[in-house]
Amino acid sequence: MRTYILSHYPHTGGSLMAKEAVFTMKLEPELRAEFMAEAEAAHRPASQVLRELMREFVHHQREARKYDKFLNRKVQVARSSMRAGRGRSNDDVETDFAARRARAARKA
Repeated sequence: MRTYILSHYPHTGGSLMAKEAVFTMKLEPELRAEFMAEAEAAHRPASQVLRELMREFVHHQREARKYDKFLNRKVQVARSSMRAGRGRSNDDVETDFAARRARAARKA
């Protein structure tokens, strides 16, 4: 495994600015070669493709955390509701919806 240095050159107005950060990573030479070939085939600099992948990863992680927070809150509300006696058991829900499905089937 070799270490490659990927430099970050932000684009503003079509001109290159000085390096803001250097990102060093280890990867297999074959993976690097394949990545570079695909970036070239797409007529895009490898650093631009990598920045997009990184942004997508960051966005995905943030969305996943937001969803986890939403889901945890929803579970806490449901648990509080059950403890306060405002909830329904799964058996009650299943019975209710079985009756609804039967009514819908008779109408069809």
